[in-house]
Amino acid sequence: MADYREAPLAGRPKTLDPNEYFNLSPERRRAEEARAALRANLKRHYQLQLNNPHRKELIEDPALTRWVYARANPYPHFRATKKTSLLGAMFGVVPLFALYCIFKTDRDNKEEKIKAGTLERKFSLSS
Repeated sequence: MADYREAPLAGRPKTLDPNEYFNLSPERRRAEEARAALRANLKRHYQLQLNNPHRKELIEDPALTRWVYARANPYPHFRATKKTSLLGAMFGVVPLFALYCIFKTDRDNKEEKIKAGTLERKFSLSS
């Protein structure tokens, strides 16, 4: 753990935070163990249902149902943060502005050359 450096935009993972990992009170440790036992019991129950050879009905997995609903309806669960706003600007606004600047400067340079008479037109239809 001595050579671990925190990332500038992310916090330290719970498993690497010494205050969270080593200094747990007995009641908090018991609560985490109870949650782990509940998860293990739910997993065992799901595996028993999944591997039942005489199964005739579908198995309902509530976590999968919630995930599918959240994927199908992203907008009620979207929250604007600095990161999402920055990504929206970087991939939505900046490319449009950059393309506008590139085409505008190219057209202005071409117009200046036409006015000065120095533009060499390669595919002239008139001559």
